[in-house]
Amino acid sequence: MNKSDFLTIPNLITSYRLLVSPLILYFILSGNEKLFAVFLIINLVSDIIDGYIARRFHMESETGAKLDSFADNFNYLLAFTGLLVFKMDDLRPHLVSFIVFVSMMVLTVIVSLIKFRTFPSFHLYTTKIGGYIQGAFLICLFTLGFYAPFYYLVITLAILGAIEHIAIQMIIPEMRSNVKGLYWILKEIKAEKEKRK
Repeated sequence: MNKSDFLTIPNLITSYRLLVSPLILYFILSGNEKLFAVFLIINLVSDIIDGYIARRFHMESETGAKLDSFADNFNYLLAFTGLLVFKMDDLRPHLVSFIVFVSMMVLTVIVSLIKFRTFPSFHLYTTKIGGYIQGAFLICLFTLGFYAPFYYLVITLAILGAIEHIAIQMIIPEMRSNVKGLYWILKEIKAEKEKRK
């Protein structure tokens, strides 16, 4: 990979998300909920922007997809930690569902590391949509407060996305980036079988 392949606007925005992660962690450790929420929301919005730019201007790449997934994993970790530190009173009655949600997210990474020896970078439609809704929930949570139906919508979509993610990992023989979803994978497999006939 040469320098010009990496130095694209989407990759630079993604790199910002990685570079600012220690600062967000500092806000968690120092108990600064307001700055934690502001910088986490900036990261969530920048994730949407870099994805849009990459698709709109045909700047998608294997490197960019992997970098984006790596940054997403850090953001998830920071978001979960911040939720536990700052919003534990809101989460406590729903802790079982939250633990299931986090476990499913972690399982998608574990399965990928075991089977492919690398982090996943699928960017499924279900996880993209779920990610936007999670971002909206976090904005709502840190500005307006906890709303249980919204929370359970987020949890349900995330778990369904994780199940789809794991199913794809079980089916495909090698890691791929920017996979649309299970429907498209099954369609590809069917087309390949028909070709062989």
